[in-house]
Amino acid sequence: MSDITIRKISSQSDKRKFVRFNYELYKDCPYAVPDFLEDTMDTFDREANPAFEFCEAEWFLAYRDGKIVGRVVAIINRRANERWGTKRVRFGWIDFVDDREVSKALLEAVEAWGRERGMTQIVGPLGFTDLDPEGMVFEGFDRLGTMPTIYNYAYYNDHMKALGFVPEAVWVDRTIKVPNGGHVANSEKFFRVAQIMEKRFGFRVHKFHSKRELRESGYIRKMFEIINTSYRDLYGYSEMSGKQMDKYAESYLPLMNIDLISVVDNREGIPVAVGVCMPNLAKAVQRAKAKLWPFGWWHLLKALHFKHSEAMDLLLIGVLPEYQDTGCVAMIFADIIESARRLGFERAECCPQLETNTKALSIWQSLESKVTRRRRTWRKGI
Repeated sequence: MSDITIRKISSQSDKRKFVRFNYELYKDCPYAVPDFLEDTMDTFDREANPAFEFCEAEWFLAYRDGKIVGRVVAIINRRANERWGTKRVRFGWIDFVDDREVSKALLEAVEAWGRERGMTQIVGPLGFTDLDPEGMVFEGFDRLGTMPTIYNYAYYNDHMKALGFVPEAVWVDRTIKVPNGGHVANSEKFFRVAQIMEKRFGFRVHKFHSKRELRESGYIRKMFEIINTSYRDLYGYSEMSGKQMDKYAESYLPLMNIDLISVVDNREGIPVAVGVCMPNLAKAVQRAKAKLWPFGWWHLLKALHFKHSEAMDLLLIGVLPEYQDTGCVAMIFADIIESARRLGFERAECCPQLETNTKALSIWQSLESKVTRRRRTWRKGI
């Protein structure tokens, strides 16, 4: 008989314990970037997170002898299920000690919860939406992660196989060197293409002088609409609502460097492509011990404004389908490369891209890059 107890939680204090378990499990791991307490608590807030307009969720903690040994969130995204014709319950924010009784109990709790609501499959790790962390790392455990992504111990995958799960989607993480001599990109390829596209199609890069200007311009919604359109046929995607767009902007804009946001307008002044980078905050979050207060804010402030990492995170690239073969990506790269050089960044950590999205992956052919990590979702019938 198992000595594992699974508790369904709802109080703020228990959710704080839920979030902090990730930090405790990984505090001695040099490669893990722990969940940021304040941001994750905000994501779990039914009033604050617009995803709860079309999602329902339950939080579970696993205990042994009064000590937390695992956690998981069960999620049903009704919009994604309707879009893809599925009846899936997602598991997300899953962590556990290396004990199969723990992982088994956690995932069985998710399965039972989903089954009660008519679901026929369990899949994960996935969040409420595609801008939440997703995918379980199965290659590349010896590199520092990024704040927007999941890091996990290798044994997680052994547990999933033993519990009857099968692999589904695969993403790749990539490191891209900022061109600075001796590479094709430094021979002005992107800059030449950008000039040609500007003359031929009337495209231009729209830059903003301040975050306030970006907020007041109305471009934030337009940028997210490009992401909605360009990502809509990708694995499991559910379109963001206007409220979600506003929420993501509220969360991420304070962490942005305005020079690393690039939007391409067509001849009529309509935005058709977007690229968004931000300074890499992985080490700052580690030093802050994943909490903003009382002193974590200083580490983030320092990394953002005084002594940033040599790396930046490439969060998003989106191009409207009818413009995907017109050189818009070259214009975005030309702009971001110039800004990255000036700001002193040496490389970009590209957030996960689906391995099947060959068109998106092909854009790295003219840059010096390498795949540094692979991650996947797991699926099982229930």
